Amino acid sequence: MDDPGQISEYGKILMMAIIGFILVSATIFLARVLSPKNPNPIKLSTYECGEDTTGTSWVQFNPRFYVIALVFLLFDVELIFIFPWATVFGQAELNAADARWGWFTLIEMAIFLGVLIVGLIYVWKSGDISWIKPTHKKLTVAVGIPASAYDALNQKAYALRDYKEQEIKEELAEKAASPVKIGFKPKFKKPSTE
Repeated sequence: MDDPGQISEYGKILMMAIIGFILVSATIFLARVLSPKNPNPIKLSTYECGEDTTGTSWVQFNPRFYVIALVFLLFDVELIFIFPWATVFGQAELNAADARWGWFTLIEMAIFLGVLIVGLIYVWKSGDISWIKPTHKKLTVAVGIPASAYDALNQKAYALRDYKEQEIKEELAEKAASPVKIGFKPKFKKPSTE
């Protein structure tokens, strides 16, 4: 604690932390001050994507995703342990210091990997990481109509017409038949003479 150099190094770290905090706070403050504020019902809705929310937020979640995430986490943690082990085990000076050290670390990692491999085989054999592929079945309903009647309907040629052309003709006929309407006609009450 008597060394002033050590205090100044920690002081530099403290100054960097303070400056970082000030810069982040200033950026957030400027964004709040300078950003346009035009609240309306659409902007204040849950989503701005144009989709209305339906139902509750409780949705059915396939538990297989959870199992896959756990298996991924298992092997991710495995790599976190294997990498430092490999760097230490690869040092020739450490192995030259004591020959038993290399065998000990090799057996230790073999046990670690063995436990993980046994766990993976168990998960694989129990079917927890195999996705069930749906079987596509053609649904049939027992009705009294013979299949030849459906085939006859499907083989028949039908005349098609342009739906837009028909709509335009109907709109023009409605406009021609209806008189001009005033959009707003005020109604006044007569004052009572009582």
